[in-house]
Amino acid sequence: MSFIRRDKQSTPDAAAVEAYLRDLQNRICDALSAADGQAFAVDEWRKPDDAPLRGNGITRILEGGELFERAGVGFSLVAGDRLPPSASAQRPELAGCSFRAMGVSLVLHPRNPHVPTVHMNVRMFLAEKPSGDPVWWFGGGFDLTPYYVVEDDVRNWHRAARDACAAFGDEAYPRLKKNCDEYFYLKHRNETRGVGGLFFDDWSEGGFDASFGLQRSVGDAFLPAYLAIVERRRDTPYGAREREWQLVRRGRYVEFNLVFDRGTLFGLQSGGRTESILMSMPPLASWQYEHRTEPGSAEAQLAQYLKPRDWV
Repeated sequence: MSFIRRDKQSTPDAAAVEAYLRDLQNRICDALSAADGQAFAVDEWRKPDDAPLRGNGITRILEGGELFERAGVGFSLVAGDRLPPSASAQRPELAGCSFRAMGVSLVLHPRNPHVPTVHMNVRMFLAEKPSGDPVWWFGGGFDLTPYYVVEDDVRNWHRAARDACAAFGDEAYPRLKKNCDEYFYLKHRNETRGVGGLFFDDWSEGGFDASFGLQRSVGDAFLPAYLAIVERRRDTPYGAREREWQLVRRGRYVEFNLVFDRGTLFGLQSGGRTESILMSMPPLASWQYEHRTEPGSAEAQLAQYLKPRDWV
């Protein structure tokens, strides 16, 4: 079966996307709060109407919880007069156009090193040309960053990713998985950030309904896939050695977010809200000069998984 055919773009329903994203943030935060036992702090913000980047959002943060050392789940709806370079790199013909963008983005940093860090994002952009219809596209995905790999967990994670893509053609999962492996890659370390998942960007294939359907399927698949891993690993004993390893690997996570991540670059280049943009950072991380793992150790085993591989 071929992937979604490229039809003429249909009229985007931005209100429907916004409603879905707001509901998604609520559902995710309710479930994570129940799992942790602590409520999220809610920070509603609004940019001034004369600011380079206008709009509003809701940043929800849980810090110092029993399960999550930091969990950040943000919704934003912003507009600007000029697309920043990070957003127009794939579409140079839109450089300088006005735009609107909306999305939900989260990063969860668990306390227990045996529970993986995880990232999820779903978003929509609309670029306004001086003449003609607006140009719109979707982006998003989710990816898993374990400190200690349990293969069954990763296989189940990728099965959930495959199932989220099933309605969109046989080529969808392999294509979005490959995108994820290639995007979440630390070139200076020659390693992937974690064990992958799904990633798509600049996406309008099949028209609005099909593209929005993919976004919803990915957004809805995230929570059950991740919480299943959490429940299996949250009570695994750990000590100082595992904690030190977690902090070292969190440093690699920070390196990717600040050097390569297009979402972080877009937020900073467009004049976004710094606290909300950087909520993805772990509360603690470590860098050790020429850090070496003990040969044959559980920590050393992670290296074999930090490269693209088939999981399903």
